[in-house]
Amino acid sequence: MTQHIGTAATIRRVAGIATAVLAATALTAGCGTTNDTAAGSSPASSPSASPSADPKQVLLAAVPDETTSAFRFTGKDASSDLSGRIDPASKAMEMHMAMPPEDGITVKMSFLIIDDEVWMKAKFSGKPGLPKLPDKWLALDKAKLTDASSVPSYDGADQGNAGPLLSAATSVEQQGPGKYAGFIDVTGGEAAKVLDDGEAAALGEAGKHVPFTAQVGPDGHLTSLVLEIPAAGKQKAYQYIVNYTDFGGTPKITAPTGSAAAKAPALAYELLNG
Repeated sequence: MTQHIGTAATIRRVAGIATAVLAATALTAGCGTTNDTAAGSSPASSPSASPSADPKQVLLAAVPDETTSAFRFTGKDASSDLSGRIDPASKAMEMHMAMPPEDGITVKMSFLIIDDEVWMKAKFSGKPGLPKLPDKWLALDKAKLTDASSVPSYDGADQGNAGPLLSAATSVEQQGPGKYAGFIDVTGGEAAKVLDDGEAAALGEAGKHVPFTAQVGPDGHLTSLVLEIPAAGKQKAYQYIVNYTDFGGTPKITAPTGSAAAKAPALAYELLNG
């Protein structure tokens, strides 16, 4: 999934990183280089809100923020699947992503972010002679990156962009306890920035009425947001999916230590810098 806006950056940005790494992998293939519980936060709102409650405001109040306890997330769009956990109190997140096979090469990447510190893991499979990194959390020195902003950073609890998308909802109805549906205009403002560059414009009028469903759990937290993005040009229709779960039951994120961590080797920077 790409991020261009504040609290939503990572899902699509990591997909872009993996794509760049995949391209670098193709160039280096054959070289054979080798070196792999907090208490729940107070609910923002009850999903069984009174009939007079504005359903759009109920959803917006349910979006995770910096007061939310640690939780897990998954995200999916047309090109990537992402999963992990977010710990707002520590300004930390852990994410894992798998890219669909390309030219027979499969890329799996993970990032661990705690404030300004970043660790990564990467595994390539599908062909002989692919680069191989240690199966550890590899600490990155941002000074060695061509563009330090090319790796993920913690920029808010709402990594799935639920807030910007729901803010652009043109209609919202409550269809049952904790269940909502409506339409979102993704053609302008912050909502358009959630999509890939040029995608919002390509959707045209269809982008002004994108159907969505959402669910809010008994604790008042948003647990699911699904947008039905229509086809546009060469892009087939797809679902933009964000799930937030296990609030208060997710372990806090801490820095890896001992044999679980190491300094990133030169190969890691070669791949990230392309």
